[in-house]
Amino acid sequence: MKKFLLVFFVAMLAGCMQNTTNVGKSQVDRSQLMLVSSDEINEVSAKAYNEVIAQAKASNTLNKDPKLTKRVRDISNKLIAKAPYFREDSVKWNWEVNVITSDTINAWCMAGGKIAVYTAIVEKLKLNDDEIAFILAHEIAHALREHVREQQSQELVKNGLISVASMFGVDNTILGVANVAANVGISLPFSRSHESESDEIGLELSYMAGYNPDAAASLWRKMQEHSGDGGFEFLSTHPSHESRIENLEKLAAKLKTGK
Repeated sequence: MKKFLLVFFVAMLAGCMQNTTNVGKSQVDRSQLMLVSSDEINEVSAKAYNEVIAQAKASNTLNKDPKLTKRVRDISNKLIAKAPYFREDSVKWNWEVNVITSDTINAWCMAGGKIAVYTAIVEKLKLNDDEIAFILAHEIAHALREHVREQQSQELVKNGLISVASMFGVDNTILGVANVAANVGISLPFSRSHESESDEIGLELSYMAGYNPDAAASLWRKMQEHSGDGGFEFLSTHPSHESRIENLEKLAAKLKTGK
């Protein structure tokens, strides 16, 4: 038990070892643990993105609908133009925006500005431009805030600590329990904080680009209607629909009133 507590305590401490990364003028202010370089993450992301695009081309699912592709790219370009407000070096990113025909309700932005939107998220949820803008801005915010880089750095610390404990003879069963405890105590809440952070930055980004901030809450009402109950928030990497909608409504009100 003492060994388990030692491993878990050190893992918890590791979650507090943070350095600051630049996000320009964003009001979100917290330090971040960054052990992996931006260049490494951007290189890996570009390679992964190229593979996804190549697969989509091969399956004839890439940008099949010119009208939808133009719509998504026009919205994205307005958001990208405002991204340097939050992160000045994003103006140098090699941004790419593509639409993939898929039944998966999803959209994402990899490090360095590599964006993909799946047709289902627009078509099944019947999104208007303001709602598309928010989901894109939210995903762009993950890249601006370097959340992937931060998560990879955390995993390096966590896995390294467990490996060291194993070398010192800590039982594998105890290590397994410690790993689960670290996931619940560190990784999952941290992922939820990433989502909340991206909501805040993304909402402001879409608002700056001229889109209605109320669309963020309406988007998540559609997500809630489609997916039903999202489960217990404590064991999820995303906030519950209810808490997310409530927070987005408060953030939208602040933006509109300027307070």
